[in-house]
Amino acid sequence: MASRALIKIFNRSKTSLTGIRIILARTYCSTENPATRHDLYSRITAVTDPRCGVTPVLQKWIEEGNNVNESLLRRIIRSLRSRRRYSHALEVSKWMSGNGSKFSSSDSAVQLDLIGRVHGLISAKSFFNSLKEEDKSVQTYGALLNCYVQEGLVDESLSLVKKMKEMGFLTSPLTYNDIMCLYTKTGQLEKVPDVLSEMKRNGVSPDIFSYRVCINSYGARADYNSMGKVLEEMKSKRDIKMDWLTYSVVANYYIKGGLKEKGISYLKECEKLCKTAEGFNYLISFYATLGSKDEMKRLWALQKVKCKKQANRDYLTMLSSLVKLGELEEAEKLLEEWELSFKTFDFRVPNTLLIGYCQRGLVEKAEAKLQDIIKRRKTASPSSWAIIASGYVNNNMEKAFECFNEALAVQAENRDWRPKESLISSILSWLGENGEVEDAETFVNSLKSKVPINREMYHALLKAYVRNGKEVEGLLECMKNDKIDEDEETMKIISPQK
Repeated sequence: MASRALIKIFNRSKTSLTGIRIILARTYCSTENPATRHDLYSRITAVTDPRCGVTPVLQKWIEEGNNVNESLLRRIIRSLRSRRRYSHALEVSKWMSGNGSKFSSSDSAVQLDLIGRVHGLISAKSFFNSLKEEDKSVQTYGALLNCYVQEGLVDESLSLVKKMKEMGFLTSPLTYNDIMCLYTKTGQLEKVPDVLSEMKRNGVSPDIFSYRVCINSYGARADYNSMGKVLEEMKSKRDIKMDWLTYSVVANYYIKGGLKEKGISYLKECEKLCKTAEGFNYLISFYATLGSKDEMKRLWALQKVKCKKQANRDYLTMLSSLVKLGELEEAEKLLEEWELSFKTFDFRVPNTLLIGYCQRGLVEKAEAKLQDIIKRRKTASPSSWAIIASGYVNNNMEKAFECFNEALAVQAENRDWRPKESLISSILSWLGENGEVEDAETFVNSLKSKVPINREMYHALLKAYVRNGKEVEGLLECMKNDKIDEDEETMKIISPQK
């Protein structure tokens, strides 16, 4: 069993139990050396671990005698933001502003937005207040407003908009869109159309996003008549190019409201405008929800023609849709097709089929499939083993424990992996009632790299100790040191030793 291979910090004597507070941890950065890349963009994007900074990469680039221009740095920041790598994007932005680069008000607005995402609203406000008055442009005000909107702060947002109006900054739809998003976020959907009307009264032309948010506000309140009118107004605007996403919003609300035929007619409109995999993936998922396998397969074939190459996410969408409909044989064939075509192995793709097997009680088949993938490809992802462990929970806890230990043993393959609380609870409960002391100790110690030590872990250990006749005083002392008080359940567990 994998747990036997792990380092044990528990000694069999009670005096060594203070070791329970030791957490085995390492700091990992990208497995690839960024310096092997030939351009700055590639070097920075190669640093994928958010715990590892990119400033050393920039410094190294300069030390090698290379130049850095503002347009490249902006491109890098834009790319990192699009990938939600906000901390790295902020690092580049700060490096840019602190190393003599030309820093415009738009650059300041981007940095403010990133500060808000990484460090929170208070830090964003502090940055805004530190700017010179001449640098407080419509962009920086807009970035601060967006921070307020993200926090759902209505009064602060409206107060800032009032000031922006006094300064003559309400000349584009962006600010109005923010307020419509704010009302959507705070559940005040009835106020969204009023903002759209105010925008038009003030001579600001709504953009496609303005109309879409308003359509959403009507659809969410099942006001299909008004939703249709806004859609028709939107279609009549020469400066607005209709997109598949807007039609998908309309289709979704009609179908949710029981108007299936009307909803499907808008899905057809949506399809006409699909030119990217994203749109086709949405449609395939939607038709899976409707139980229409034929439409899914038709769209998958059409996507292959129009999009040429299929990425992992595209196979993931189609596999998930087939599994949802219980079409496991077709899912197996699609997985085989993916295995012949992928460039980057993504365990999320086969995991989809593993989940399908487990949901239908075919856990042994799921485990056999995973073992086959490991044999032919590579070390498994911890999430894959966790899926198998969850499948065994209801009928074979020993196997569930074994598979979960396999997950913990390969967690370096995905450091962002976090096991489900329900799975952890089931295994801890089983260990407390049935497991060996050594297994319980090793499991808790391994688990601490993913989950902070808690009462449930101690209770499992206490139960194992009491069952096996081992003294609990040292363990109770560790529990106290970890600031976890004894409760009624604790007293009940240890009562046989009193």
